[in-house]
Amino acid sequence: WGLMLVLSVAIYGSHAPLLTLCKVDGMIPFSSTSVVVLVELTKLMFSLLFLLTWNRELLGVAVSWRHVAPFALSALLYAANNNLVVHMQLFMDPSTYQVLSNLKIVSTALLYSLFLRQKLSKRKWVALFLLVAAGVSYSCGGLQDPGSPSKMQLHVTLVGLLLISVYCLISGLSAVYTEAILKTQALPLSLQNLFLYFFGVLLNLIGYFWSSAEGSFLEGFSSWVLVIVVSQALNGLIMSVVMKHSSNITRLFVISCSILVNALLSVTLFNLQLTLLFFVAVSCIGLAVHLYYGVT
Repeated sequence: WGLMLVLSVAIYGSHAPLLTLCKVDGMIPFSSTSVVVLVELTKLMFSLLFLLTWNRELLGVAVSWRHVAPFALSALLYAANNNLVVHMQLFMDPSTYQVLSNLKIVSTALLYSLFLRQKLSKRKWVALFLLVAAGVSYSCGGLQDPGSPSKMQLHVTLVGLLLISVYCLISGLSAVYTEAILKTQALPLSLQNLFLYFFGVLLNLIGYFWSSAEGSFLEGFSSWVLVIVVSQALNGLIMSVVMKHSSNITRLFVISCSILVNALLSVTLFNLQLTLLFFVAVSCIGLAVHLYYGVT
């Protein structure tokens, strides 16, 4: 568990720096939809490999459509969320998105408590709001480029606020719904992943052809993009283990702790500087972990 969670923190924290390394003249040279399709396909291949290795006896077992169908909705929710992230950028600047997207911590916790009937104590709610505060603090200026103005300008339209609200709702719903399926079905995780990622590949391929993206499927790809694909696929598999055997709350703490890795890589690779807000964020995360897991 420790190795998996540390690896997941590292992958979450390295995602943004890796995307920056992929840029050519300040622009992402590849289709984000292509990357999502490849990530889903890689997860599907890994799931099939795990099934052939550890659960080979299940290959001849008849599976009811009632086991398979729920994963179609899960994949649809994830696909909708991925597309929302792209469209939201038209109605707000990236900094505003980074700040407001932290509200998905609250939406996930509320839906987790409501649908999975997991009552959270006041102390645990305080811990989760501290995670939100940590994310907002870091997004508002935890890192600073010495050569650019330190003042951050936030801009969002009314449509942007509506979209970010829908995004946070779907983000929480997709995570909690998937956790509910994984835990209620008496099937091995490798088989459940096979169903989920099959629909993930199918829906994202439809999205790719629907968007009519110009250029070839692999246009603009580099070795860094391949690192992103493999790491994100591995992280998706780790998160499925977390949701099957732990909870979405653990996933929220993993995402928040990834701030540390993101900051370390940004300082090392891009010569950014840590600000006071970074240390505020780290303090909030430390206190949140203590309140949620360390106090009895």
